[in-house]
Amino acid sequence: MAEGYAKKYTDYEVFSAGTQKSYVNKNAIRVMAEDGIDISSHTSKTISDLKDKNFSKVFTLCSDADSKCPLIFNGLTTHVGFQDPPSLTKSLKDKDEQLKIYRKVRDQIKKFILNIEEYI
Repeated sequence: MAEGYAKKYTDYEVFSAGTQKSYVNKNAIRVMAEDGIDISSHTSKTISDLKDKNFSKVFTLCSDADSKCPLIFNGLTTHVGFQDPPSLTKSLKDKDEQLKIYRKVRDQIKKFILNIEEYI
């Protein structure tokens, strides 16, 4: 979600990656589409997929990413933790309740991206 917002609202070259490959969550795709951003073509990447990139700033966004992500960016990293919607919703059967959580985190991420200059 952060990559989608950053590509729309900033001029930065942005990449999203995790500690392991996964998939782009269908609930994330849905709630981003509700806000006019299509992330359905985004792909899951790992940090090693981006090893040839030269970063000037790195943000870790998942709530526990600051403790899980490898410290390979030599002081370029700022942690801004957001709750992980898939973890929060895995036991919920009600789709509307799941989407409510995704929307809440989406809105928090959007606010962060719109104010990203404060963190750079």
